[in-house]
Amino acid sequence: MDESQLPIDIHYNKLLDWLQSRRHCTSSWQQPAVSIREKINNAIQDMPPVDEIIQLLEGSYINYFHCKRIVELLKQTDDGAKKNIFGQYSSQRLKDWLEIIKQYEKEGIYLAEAAQMLARSVNYEIPDLKRQLAKCQQMHQEYTRKEVDYAKMSEEFAEKFRADCRKMGIEGKKIKRELFSLAKCLPQTFDEIARESRNLIPAVDFYTGFVAFILNKTDDDQNCLRMVRYIMEKGNTTVYELHNGRPPLKILETPFDLEGFDENDEKEKEDEIDWGNIDVDTGLAGGNVSAGIVVEEEPIENEIDWEVVDPLASGIDIEVVKDDSSPEPDGPQNAAGTEALTVLDYIETRNAFVDELYELETFLRQRLFELSGTGNAVISNAVFQSAPQAIQLDRENVTVLLNGVSALLGKLTASKMVDLLLIRSFPRYVDRLVENLVKLTSESEKMMSLSRLMVLKQEEVLSEQRRLEPMLKLMREKMKELQKQLEAEISVRYKNRRVNIMGDINTV
Repeated sequence: MDESQLPIDIHYNKLLDWLQSRRHCTSSWQQPAVSIREKINNAIQDMPPVDEIIQLLEGSYINYFHCKRIVELLKQTDDGAKKNIFGQYSSQRLKDWLEIIKQYEKEGIYLAEAAQMLARSVNYEIPDLKRQLAKCQQMHQEYTRKEVDYAKMSEEFAEKFRADCRKMGIEGKKIKRELFSLAKCLPQTFDEIARESRNLIPAVDFYTGFVAFILNKTDDDQNCLRMVRYIMEKGNTTVYELHNGRPPLKILETPFDLEGFDENDEKEKEDEIDWGNIDVDTGLAGGNVSAGIVVEEEPIENEIDWEVVDPLASGIDIEVVKDDSSPEPDGPQNAAGTEALTVLDYIETRNAFVDELYELETFLRQRLFELSGTGNAVISNAVFQSAPQAIQLDRENVTVLLNGVSALLGKLTASKMVDLLLIRSFPRYVDRLVENLVKLTSESEKMMSLSRLMVLKQEEVLSEQRRLEPMLKLMREKMKELQKQLEAEISVRYKNRRVNIMGDINTV
């Protein structure tokens, strides 16, 4: 096979060394290349408004092949086509670019520079752009995931806020006022619980009868479930009536006020009328204004004689009449302080009532377990053969009694009831509840704002990606163009043999 038909394969990383080893350029090409770059920078300051020249000068590193194309374009302009009598171009602009090309071709500087630019593009510039694009895509995926996560977390906080509001029975618009309003309605709730406690009479009778049978005592001898039986009989009376056995003549109850508000409910104070400094004696502003009015005193004909008269000496009988409308002074018949509270509103009596309900519930559970068991059934039946019929209940009846006690106990021990009781006993406790609920709304808004921020981040990343993609495409095109130009230049030096620049340059 003829040698002229064999291709010349050169790896792009070894191209500069290959050119130097074959004397196509020198190893000291960089120093004259710097002076050439200075001349190019000076030459591009004065260029004609040709579109293609402007495109060549913008956004790319000007090399030898660009200079040749600029010279061709300058020759086509009116100034560049002019020649002197010796046949030389008279345009100084064109002379400068021809001088630059001449220095480029000296000692093959343009080949060394183009080989270095080609290797730098393949090894650094294009991979760097690709890394930036990959990072943009990764960040876009990350921001998309975070947007969904933040929106989900925001909805979770909002749903928890709504669930807590539903559990507490409020709308959640004016939290503190709504909680105080619920706490003010507790007396009605207590009265309803007292009425429902009368449904526990069968369970209480069953328990007291059972205890009386086991301890061989009568119902009058035992003191079990005193508070429960009292509320069933008397209702939700005052603590005074519980202690004294009679209702008070007057209840001096401390009102439950809505205090400690920081909401926007009390902003009407700004529109108050300023009356100035009113003198109390004269009724005039400032107290020194004379209205020009003179009051003349007239003698009073039927003037009252205020002389002191001794009733005993004058023989006047005086009868003292008691005014029934005047209030009695505070005494033992008036309920004040804790005694003015109802039995279920006072913490000590309410706790006693709840404890006795727990006692009754525990007894019924234990009795239900004994009735459903098999190990001690024979002993249990033998013990209760002589028991009254009232305490010999089967499993179904005990279950009904247990459900009634548990239902009433559940109303008193529910989380909503506990919170309202704490608010009623300690009004500042409402601040903690409000803080917890407001924290949920704050977290929900914070997560939603972060979700919106992730949308903005996605737009920023997409904008950066749209900026980098044309740059990468343009750099690849320039690299391919420079590769073909170098292959053509080297091929000319080797009798037009085909030259292939190999390596990652063909896959980048």
